[in-house]
Amino acid sequence: MHARVWQLQIAPGKFDEFKASLQSLLPPVRQQVGFCGLLILKSEVAGKAGAQIIGLWESFDAMRNSEKNPVFYQALVRLKGCSEGFPKIQEQEVLVGEFHSAVKVAVSSGRLL
Repeated sequence: MHARVWQLQIAPGKFDEFKASLQSLLPPVRQQVGFCGLLILKSEVAGKAGAQIIGLWESFDAMRNSEKNPVFYQALVRLKGCSEGFPKIQEQEVLVGEFHSAVKVAVSSGRLL
């Protein structure tokens, strides 16, 4: 399994737009071949919101092939519009990953579903 990790600073006053962008991108991302899951983390330091987005893929090839899909570039443009500077993007191999399959967290509210 492989992960694409995005790190970004959310621009002031853009958090709601950031959440809406994520919600609109989830359905097409779920349809991509080899997509396994997504984890979005929010942090706040000195009043500035940041986010880390971790997309999980079955293989390195599946992750790379997702870059050929326009959805990847739509995500990049939308997230860039909500962030300060350009998102830092890394590709990493997952050494260990375990999630309880019945647990889902709503992106918009942070509550368990």
